[in-house]
Amino acid sequence: MTSLKHTPIDERLADYVSAHHSATGDPLIAELRAETARVAGDLARMQVGEEQATLLGILAAATGARRAIEIGTFTGASALAVARAIGPEGTLLCCDVNREWTDIARRYWARAGVADRIELRIGPAIETLRALPPGAGFDFAFIDADKTGYDSYYEALLPRMRAGSLILFDNALQHGRVAKPDDENSQAISALNAKLTKDPRVECVLLTVADGIMVCRKH
Repeated sequence: MTSLKHTPIDERLADYVSAHHSATGDPLIAELRAETARVAGDLARMQVGEEQATLLGILAAATGARRAIEIGTFTGASALAVARAIGPEGTLLCCDVNREWTDIARRYWARAGVADRIELRIGPAIETLRALPPGAGFDFAFIDADKTGYDSYYEALLPRMRAGSLILFDNALQHGRVAKPDDENSQAISALNAKLTKDPRVECVLLTVADGIMVCRKH
């Protein structure tokens, strides 16, 4: 039996949590989420929750991040939050394979006035990472792409992260399946969670926000 103090989250409490964050009521975010739901259908579930985006922005701002990277962009909600947080002198590199969804993202980045600080590269993220020049480094990273690729992205990114920087992984709970992995995605994430917990290169904590966010700080 765990000694961890926790509050069980049912649907009613989850709705309460989702309603209490600083981005609540942001008309641009609401419009982006509505358009994503309309055009993407069931795939809209890939969009980060508003409370997740708020957390990303808070962490990026609190750590003073100026060089950020995102692997997996979809329609741009998480990138919008990070781009706002890093300020006009910051840069955010977004890696994705789908031009259709990221075209939506581009429109909202432009409307938010942050398009000039975001570079979008279309193609396999691991190839983008390997093609970066030796001096390219980052101080904030968010990974929300193919789950079986998380470990490869982590290993490619970590040497490029400065000491004290953050790497965040979305879907770290796999809707609870990490406790008893039953498919390749939950198996991959469960293995990564175990690896990160013991990795001397980082310190980490698994947050139960939405579908789980693993937060790692590089030593």
